[in-house]
Amino acid sequence: MSAADGRPADAGQPEGRSWQPSGLMDLLGVAAVLLDADGRIVLWSPQAEDLYGYTAEEALGQYAASLLVHEKHWELMIKLFAHVMGTGESWAGAFPIRHKDGSTRLVEFRNMRLLDDRGDFYALGLATDEPTLRELERDVALSTRLVSQSPIGLAILDTDLRYVAVNPALERMHGIPARDHLGRHYREIMTSAKFEVPESAMRQVLTTGIPMVDQSTVVGHTPDDPDKHAWSISLYRLEDPQGRVLGVADLVVDVTDRYQAANEAAEARRRLALIVDGSARIGTTLEVGQTARELAEVTVPELADVVTVDVLDSALDEDRPAPSDGPAVFRALAVKAAYSTVAVQAVDPPGQTAAYGADRLATQCVRTGRPILISHVGDDDLARIARDDHAAALLARAGMHSYMLVPLTARGHILGFLGLTRARDPLPFDEDDLALAAELGSRAAVCIDNALSHQSVRNAAEILQRSLLPDLPPHLPGLQIASRYRPAQATYEVGGDWYDVLPLDGDKTALVVGDVMGSGINAAATMGRLRTATSAFADLDLDPAQVLQHLDKITSGLENYIATCLYAAYDPHRAECHIANAGHLPPALVRTGRHPELLDLPTGTPLGVGGVPFETTNFSLAPGDQLVLYTDGLVETRDHPIDERLDTLLHLLDRPDRSLEETCDRLLHELRRPDDPDDVALLIARTQPFTPDPEQLG
Repeated sequence: MSAADGRPADAGQPEGRSWQPSGLMDLLGVAAVLLDADGRIVLWSPQAEDLYGYTAEEALGQYAASLLVHEKHWELMIKLFAHVMGTGESWAGAFPIRHKDGSTRLVEFRNMRLLDDRGDFYALGLATDEPTLRELERDVALSTRLVSQSPIGLAILDTDLRYVAVNPALERMHGIPARDHLGRHYREIMTSAKFEVPESAMRQVLTTGIPMVDQSTVVGHTPDDPDKHAWSISLYRLEDPQGRVLGVADLVVDVTDRYQAANEAAEARRRLALIVDGSARIGTTLEVGQTARELAEVTVPELADVVTVDVLDSALDEDRPAPSDGPAVFRALAVKAAYSTVAVQAVDPPGQTAAYGADRLATQCVRTGRPILISHVGDDDLARIARDDHAAALLARAGMHSYMLVPLTARGHILGFLGLTRARDPLPFDEDDLALAAELGSRAAVCIDNALSHQSVRNAAEILQRSLLPDLPPHLPGLQIASRYRPAQATYEVGGDWYDVLPLDGDKTALVVGDVMGSGINAAATMGRLRTATSAFADLDLDPAQVLQHLDKITSGLENYIATCLYAAYDPHRAECHIANAGHLPPALVRTGRHPELLDLPTGTPLGVGGVPFETTNFSLAPGDQLVLYTDGLVETRDHPIDERLDTLLHLLDRPDRSLEETCDRLLHELRRPDDPDDVALLIARTQPFTPDPEQLG
């Protein structure tokens, strides 16, 4: 025996492993009792004392039958003892014994005959508490049954993470027999890099003893099954009753269905979010190109790596019908890529037109009105997608592997198509992707169609309005004139702003700026009527207040229209200006050598209110003085007080040495923004030295 632990010196301890006794024998409490040939107790183990209640001093030398068995069982015990000693056959079974406290206990026995070196026989009885043994048997049977029949995969791994046991469920999950697991390391079976995480978790559980329950879901495949699986893994440290670490239990549940369902639900939520996002972001303006760019930005990179938006050239010009056969002519509106790729070079840049033959998918898409899905793009497909062989080579080089085309259809008319490409994204397009693209394309098509309709109305109104605006006379006595008209930038409706320069008798000039409240063709038409009337009344050489009085009567007869107006008449002979105001913003006066100022005029009421007289104000003008007339679209904004904007106007005018054209451009550049919702009319007049014509004087 070794001095350290009482074990035989040649017990064969495995190298590198610490030796610990099993706690199973302690759990069973196996008692050993040795009887001589006469049935006297000659050996009594400590476990026997625990099982029977007698100390060794009380038991040794006593007859076992009289000490441990009730009198009614003596005959049976003596018979069993004689049989074992006479035949040498072992006997096993349960037998009632009498405890020292007088109670009866059922004990499981294993009895056998022993022979010593002198030829003497002894009877060895090994016994344990029968209920404890039955409980352990039930636990083992239950555990074995659960392990073998459970649908949950179960593996026992030792402290080196080598398989010790594998149940049938895990065999099926891995597609590898249990015998091929045993003795092999966890990572020899689960070779994918994704299983480094559970391997690390196993070592953590072995170290800390803290279980990990359903905290790790691994997606991968086994060597025997290339299909993707998802496993939920739970880990427990295994210990014996004495706390010795035996290894780790690996419980594996195949949650592929649950994982796929969760992915599908997440994908459905993502698609819904994309539709909601598209509804909010597509069609923020009535501008065709902007709508196309918004569609492209919504779909990249959430749905595709590269997106193109093209419309039929005929859709942009309603007077040019689309051909029913032959090539289809498209105008590119937007191109968007999720990353830098040569695929962008293979598509038409925005603004460019290109003809695609009848065999091209783009042409087929807009002619049939049906979406096209090519989940896996081949060489033949590239030839039908690209505009030419060079473009096809670029798409192949970019790695295009999946493609979709969705027609842009609104109110029964096909406007163009949405093209979607995947190259870096490894997943091919599927029917769900096609349905999502069709939904986004449908929403964008309605917005594009609205933009085209409003563009048509705007063009008509703007043409009408510009046709009504005057051509400046080539020569005006004593005046230099510059003017501008700018339509509203934020909408496709034009307003009713106008200006006019009217030569009058006696070298006089009438300067007019007005604003019909409202927008659209009706406002432009009303503006035209007022301009015509103003010209007619100006020819009568009326006082400005009288001109406004007549215009007020005309406007009162129009349906629901009012207008503001400034009417000024300049007489170069007297260097005087006569001006009247009908509810308009005051003009700016820039005198030579002085800071610009706003003329203090009676405001008057807008035209169309009726019943309120207008007043004429007279003031003199020196050579070089400037009179600046404008409509409210130049200075009014939602974000700044009008007084602040008028101060800015005066500050910008404080450079009288600029030319009038430069002054017009600077005012529009500094005061106007791209999203201004109103149009602007601007008229600047600068007085010049005037010499009367001698013939007119005569």
